Amino acid sequence: MKDITIEQLSLMLKSKGEDSELIRKKANSLTEKIFGRNIYLRGIIEFSNLCTKDCLYCGIRRSNKNLERYTIEKEEIKEIIKKSYIDGFRTVVLQSGEVPVYDRDLTEIIEYTKNNFDMAITLSVGERKRKVYYEWKRAGADRFLLRIETTNRKLFKRLHPDDDFDLRLKSLLTLKELGYETGTGVMIGLPGQTYEDLAKDILFFKLYDFDMLGVGPFIPHHQTPLKDEKVIDFETVLNFIALLRLVTINTNIPATTSMATLEKEGREKALNSGANVIMPNYTPQKYREKYLLYDNKICVKEDESSTLKITEEVVKRAGKKLVKERGDRREKLLTDIPIDL
Repeated sequence: MKDITIEQLSLMLKSKGEDSELIRKKANSLTEKIFGRNIYLRGIIEFSNLCTKDCLYCGIRRSNKNLERYTIEKEEIKEIIKKSYIDGFRTVVLQSGEVPVYDRDLTEIIEYTKNNFDMAITLSVGERKRKVYYEWKRAGADRFLLRIETTNRKLFKRLHPDDDFDLRLKSLLTLKELGYETGTGVMIGLPGQTYEDLAKDILFFKLYDFDMLGVGPFIPHHQTPLKDEKVIDFETVLNFIALLRLVTINTNIPATTSMATLEKEGREKALNSGANVIMPNYTPQKYREKYLLYDNKICVKEDESSTLKITEEVVKRAGKKLVKERGDRREKLLTDIPIDL
């Protein structure tokens, strides 16, 4: 799919029924050629819902005055990481809103983790200056997830009134330069988004050769300006994941929690449409209801002690195998495989 066009991708994104199933089957076949039936495990720790940004779609946006804010203290975060390691996790994702008040604490937490456990660390904490990214990389951070949400500049500006597309892209390129496995992603079904926009998103990912691609459906939050917007049909979400696999080949693509929020078996279907990673929530239950980016998020009532069992069941239902390894990006060995669509 080296020379696929925006028009071709747009048409395939609209696929329904048997046509959609065929695309997803081809994506699953390619995924299993690269990864086997292995699904790699990452545990997300949502350690703070403080945020300086005011993104129109997000439940933890700074204008949401009805939200009880929290930040987990660094010693408790260390204990959560230790417990996740004992439970079998070999990658943790430290995630928060965008606010640079805990940068030095994160450095200490990264160093603690690397000194005590054989774990990969992914950070998902937003835009920072290059020197901060460098400090975290030197401390031992392995990966960074910084979602761009849409590559349509006008739509980006409308949804992110206090953000800048070029700064976001510059941050992503800085992360790549510093040697992070770099991830980004978009929301599918944003108000005002077109199939052409989604096609351009896929080609953007291919152009910049990002290592991880975290995507999911737009789901409204009742305390945001987009509370009354409709959600996209799930078939389009699966088409997007499948085409993402077929175009980017060997990237790590998670079956996200939002997929199961939109459709009960959403993660299982994603794992059979090109996804090869699953990222369950390992945040202690007492904090989970305070970190709601969208409505009806699953698993907020469950204790972290049940996280691994639930995840194993999801992966088993998908006919896959949960692997407790780091799951780094695979070498680009299969980029010349012919994919007939």
